[in-house]
Amino acid sequence: MFYDYYETGLIGVLTLVAEDKGLRWVFFPEGRNTRPVQSDWQRRPERFREVRRQLTAYFKGDLTTFDLELAPEGTDFQRRVWAALTRIPYGTVVTYKSIAEAVGNPRAVRAVGGATGRNPIPIIVPCHRVIGSNGALTGFGGGLQTKSRLLDLEKERR
Repeated sequence: MFYDYYETGLIGVLTLVAEDKGLRWVFFPEGRNTRPVQSDWQRRPERFREVRRQLTAYFKGDLTTFDLELAPEGTDFQRRVWAALTRIPYGTVVTYKSIAEAVGNPRAVRAVGGATGRNPIPIIVPCHRVIGSNGALTGFGGGLQTKSRLLDLEKERR
């Protein structure tokens, strides 16, 4: 595994982790989706040039869809949910129920919530765009304040 850091200027420093096949994880500086760098990971900033370029464009409001090689690990269901998340348009929000419908299992709202919460590549796979049926911001690996900041960023730049 390879890693590097990315300063967002909005939500703190992200830890980027990749393998040869692509980006594996994005960790927030705090919240439940964080993890310390492992001793067997190698810091290789050059491997993350394109990731940093696209993240910079995203945080400036110049990029609305990422185009990166991704290598998340998960069940077939989780990967279907994560793929559905990538189809949520920039600056919009959807409900967990709409994602359940998009993956062909409208009754799997809780399972979609679980898969969304286990998204290993937040921001790039935009799980922050999913909200509760009542319109409330719900759990997010980087914390609700981070989720709110990302949604505000997209709303402002839309």
